[in-house]
Amino acid sequence: LCVQLLDMCIENCGPRFQSLVVKKDFCKDKLVKLLNPRYNLPIDMQEKILTFIMTWAQGFQGMVDVSEVKEVYLELLKKGVEFPSLDTSRVEPKTSSQSSTKSSPSSAKPAKCSSLPLPTGPMLLLTPEQIGKLYSELDMAKMNVRVMSSILKENVPGSENPDDMTLLQKLYKTCRMMQERIMELLVTVENEDVIVELIQVNEDLNNVLLGHER
Repeated sequence: LCVQLLDMCIENCGPRFQSLVVKKDFCKDKLVKLLNPRYNLPIDMQEKILTFIMTWAQGFQGMVDVSEVKEVYLELLKKGVEFPSLDTSRVEPKTSSQSSTKSSPSSAKPAKCSSLPLPTGPMLLLTPEQIGKLYSELDMAKMNVRVMSSILKENVPGSENPDDMTLLQKLYKTCRMMQERIMELLVTVENEDVIVELIQVNEDLNNVLLGHER
């Protein structure tokens, strides 16, 4: 009931309330603490709490500092915590790209992740040129996710297309490398918009990689 109430308050209250729940002393010391196995929290409640942390880290519409909850989110990611899939209604449809990917998945090639030169230092404030290059890499990651998802949907375990399976393994390795790179950037990049995009692509990669493992 408390979790339902919190969800209702987040949706109906303004920045003054939202700025309180995204503080570390609440989102980490109160909410995340409940995920400890000794509390034996039901799975649906655990997923609800993880969804809170994930969505709050992406920010609110208004002047709310989410730096502390974002730090908590990144800590959980680094520990290997698997977050629930985002609501599909939040994914932007791309009808123009769907028509151009009618060819069979086995005819595609995994897009490689290039090595983006970044300045050294504890935190990085990327230049517009670097951001443009990074977004190109993330577009490649999204394309790989689409192709990989298509292969997973079209092949039934036990009667897989050999060509599809060969491509699937290549895509899996490429997506793993891309995810490792995104994780490195998440803990070093300062740009807010870039971080939001990195988090979204990381979730997409997480979902397709989990689908492959299943």
